[in-house]
Amino acid sequence: MIMLAYSLVCLIFGTTFLAIKIGVDAGAPPFFSAGLRFFVAGAVLFLFMAWRGKASFRLLLRKEMLFTGAALTFGTFSALYWAEQYVSSGLAAVLSATGPMMILLMQTAFLRQKAPSYSLIGCIIGITGVLLLVLPNLAIEVSPLWTIGCTIVLIGEICYAAGAIYSKKVTRTFSGESPVALNAAQMMYGGALLFLLSLFTENVHPGFLLSFQTAGSLLYLTVVGSMVGHTLFYWLVAKTNPVFPSTWLYISPPIAVGVGFLFYGETVTWITLLGVFTIITGTVLVNAGALKQLLFKPKQSPPLIQPAAAEAYPQKQVL
Repeated sequence: MIMLAYSLVCLIFGTTFLAIKIGVDAGAPPFFSAGLRFFVAGAVLFLFMAWRGKASFRLLLRKEMLFTGAALTFGTFSALYWAEQYVSSGLAAVLSATGPMMILLMQTAFLRQKAPSYSLIGCIIGITGVLLLVLPNLAIEVSPLWTIGCTIVLIGEICYAAGAIYSKKVTRTFSGESPVALNAAQMMYGGALLFLLSLFTENVHPGFLLSFQTAGSLLYLTVVGSMVGHTLFYWLVAKTNPVFPSTWLYISPPIAVGVGFLFYGETVTWITLLGVFTIITGTVLVNAGALKQLLFKPKQSPPLIQPAAAEAYPQKQVL
């Protein structure tokens, strides 16, 4: 059951990028559809946890939920949804895999936390992978919006990194609350902020939901991505540890590139594959300490140190 759940998590998280791409290409307003997805998913999960007695409505009144939602959901996914109008889903997925590197760099630069040398090498390798993905395309005729889209995805990952670091403090403050309830609350706030952004930037016609592509994309992302994906993820955390489920990050970007190529005709070159491999290698090195503990520590001995990326990824809804 653990391996089945893990396989489903990797598959779900790897296909959501294409689902976003299909929706925005079919005419779904990116900010409004993202807001609808996260607010509905968060509200359903929160009400379910409240019904089970594992969440208090007072949690929704805490400013920490607003700040976390502003970074983890609003900042990350407003960038991702907008950018996928101009970049392929596979490229967006691979660029999104830079999240742990952003966390490490922010901890080193602003929190003055000393990082192991292999993690810093991982960051350099990961950045090299980003350059491999982006620079060859700049040498040919590409839309300026393509370049801006790639940059926006990376800015979104900076927002995610800031939210992930802040969420460590939040989870300690609310240690008595269910992680699912905390995540649901911040999704609701992030969704509400996306609605607000949509109000000022988009002309939304409810008729977009009548399209099979837009309605199907939204349904898949809300139910399968945000609700089923989260439930399976937290079940894996409870049954194993916080590190093992987070290794979806190494599996899902290649899946995203593959499904985009097979089912949506997205271009994949050898340079693209090299960039994917390089970024995943860098991400593995960034989390090498946690992965070593996972592989070589006795099962009854929990990891003594959890890297920021491993602690935070339960809250990343690349779902």
